Amino acid sequence: MLKIIFASKNNGKIREVKDILSGTNLEIVSLLDLNDNENIIEDGMTFEENAMKKASHVFNKYKIPVIADDSGLVVNQLNDGPGVFSARYSGPNATENQNNMKLIEELKHLPEPHHARYICSAVYYNGEKYLTAEGEERGIITLNAKGVNGFGYDPLFIPENYSVTMAELDPKEKNKISHRAKAFNKLKKQLSSLLSR
Repeated sequence: MLKIIFASKNNGKIREVKDILSGTNLEIVSLLDLNDNENIIEDGMTFEENAMKKASHVFNKYKIPVIADDSGLVVNQLNDGPGVFSARYSGPNATENQNNMKLIEELKHLPEPHHARYICSAVYYNGEKYLTAEGEERGIITLNAKGVNGFGYDPLFIPENYSVTMAELDPKEKNKISHRAKAFNKLKKQLSSLLSR
């Protein structure tokens, strides 16, 4: 088994990524598993820049290969915001609920439908080489939060071809369609190819 650190302290993300990468020859250890509470400043202009910054920072600290991601919500009517500021949309220590309430506030005066995309950039770094992959899930924002599964903006995001929010989907179903699933499944293929050489 190859030990890889997943540079995340988000329980929801950790569960999803461990599930996506199950069945591989990888042992995924999160920053929570390592009791690492350091806050890495995500000041990149793109999701990929932030993911690469997290991956290199954690690799330099532990000298173990790292996977990292940065993801967020891009809303057409908000000039592609909140984008890279998704996690801190309503302030540096914002809760998910505060971010959701701000999104509702910003959109409630605008005409429906509120078209949006979830974007995820996933990165692997081993000190020499970066592998990168991106996933996207299109949908619309509802101003009526529903569902208890998922995290972040999931209670407000209705994926394309669905009539329920991400937070109403069974986690296994979400892991088939989500932006994170798409990004990490692409990364998984690249990793398999790299590690089989």
